[in-house]
Amino acid sequence: MSRIVVGLSGGVDSAVAALLLKQQGHEVRGVFMKNWEADDLEEDCPIAQDYRDVLEIAETLGIEVELVNFSREYQERVFAYFLAEYRRGRTPNPDVLCNAEIKFKAFLDHAISLGAEHIATGHYARLEGEAPLRRLEKAADANKDQSYFLYRLSQAQIAPALFPLGGLTKPRVREIARQARLPVAEKKDSTGICFIGERPFRAFLQRYLPTQPGDMVTPEGRIMGRHQGLMYHTIGQRRGLGIGGVKGAAGDKLDGEPWFAAGKNLETNELIVVRGHDHPLLLSTTLHAEDLSWIGPPPFVGKHYGAKTRYRQEDAACVVAAMSADTLVLRFLQPQWAVTPGQSVVLYEAHTCLGGGIIQA
Repeated sequence: MSRIVVGLSGGVDSAVAALLLKQQGHEVRGVFMKNWEADDLEEDCPIAQDYRDVLEIAETLGIEVELVNFSREYQERVFAYFLAEYRRGRTPNPDVLCNAEIKFKAFLDHAISLGAEHIATGHYARLEGEAPLRRLEKAADANKDQSYFLYRLSQAQIAPALFPLGGLTKPRVREIARQARLPVAEKKDSTGICFIGERPFRAFLQRYLPTQPGDMVTPEGRIMGRHQGLMYHTIGQRRGLGIGGVKGAAGDKLDGEPWFAAGKNLETNELIVVRGHDHPLLLSTTLHAEDLSWIGPPPFVGKHYGAKTRYRQEDAACVVAAMSADTLVLRFLQPQWAVTPGQSVVLYEAHTCLGGGIIQA
């Protein structure tokens, strides 16, 4: 049997992951990762409650648990990038970077220092094959698959990793938790990232980035309203624009259709808005990505793959049109809606996650 350190978050998934490993006879130890310092006392970032839940989980399972503070690493490796991307008018995904830099780097290093042979988390994903070439596979539960968020992991990071929930559905995980009388069996899944929590997104960003109001304009240059900052908007956004009742140009056949954010002009600080879900500016047939990361061998130019440009999206059929060490160009067989700079594009071959990069345009 192995010595395994499990990242316990206070939720049902990581708790069941620890339970399953203990039932298999492994020596299991828990670690609660504290990644954010500033808002310990705020109700919308319940770090304290999560840690109390972890302590109850550990007591129920009869395992040791340790709180480890990775706040400095998170600030330097994740949050600084998060702010820098928003300053550029882009929409980053900090969860992807958190996995690569915190959960499978800082946490992995700490676990190894404790003598662990493996680390485990409650992610819904599967690992196949043996080192030095393991494969990251989609989870059995397509509704919960989290391979998208793990695409930046290297072979060195996945070699010691275990995902005990990869072959289970979420309802089955809940059932296992109830049968074991885990205190978090009915706890709601967390949404978003802790440093934002349930508070309004704009209110959070205003604490770190200055507001820069500007015009909302149509592609033809007609001013439709004002925005409080490009950083508050993402491509494809419908709600929160504040121009829902504004008429289009005289004779506009799309009057009555909703408005969407379709682009950003950083030089003029203008938010481009269009009317209608299927406006051409919201549809992309090609994609350019940089900052590439491949779990195994990179994809081949000219070959067909599936791609996700956002979490929970169905794999979109595409062809690798061009690729170098730094850049990737994809051509989609069908136009893709609201492809967003700063987000990740992740490539799949059937159920295998190959890796991906950061969308540029």
